[in-house]
Amino acid sequence: MTDTKNLSQLGKHVETPQSPEQAVLETVPFQRGDGPPAIVRFTCPEFTSLCPVTGQPDFAHIVIDYAPDKTLVESKSLKLFMTSFRNHGAFHEECTVMIGRRIVEATKPLWLRVGGYWFPRGGIPIDVFWQTGAPPKDVWLPDTGVAPYRGRG
Repeated sequence: MTDTKNLSQLGKHVETPQSPEQAVLETVPFQRGDGPPAIVRFTCPEFTSLCPVTGQPDFAHIVIDYAPDKTLVESKSLKLFMTSFRNHGAFHEECTVMIGRRIVEATKPLWLRVGGYWFPRGGIPIDVFWQTGAPPKDVWLPDTGVAPYRGRG
């Protein structure tokens, strides 16, 4: 059984962090085993942040794929981190890249990619992609499942 006694958020009432910088991404140990690495996917279809100019909400469908090495990101801490962007004013590109970099910093994965599929602002959807390099050899990497913009639905 995975040791979770060092986690400060799982199984506890925790307030949403006021900013992504204040959010704590926690990890749990992971044993990869033999063969190709596993790919772990997190999908956040209702991601929100704030426009840094107008303060109006921006909406995105975020897809995170990563190949963990020795640690996994604990999902409740990830949810709190993602939710903390609701009060954060930043451009789409900054939000998307920040998500990827923070997960890499916390977990030190073999590989990570994040896709930010942003809904239109001023009539133009903005899609932002970031990854740490080429995916590991022999992994099964499914399509993100997010269609090019045509109403995203």
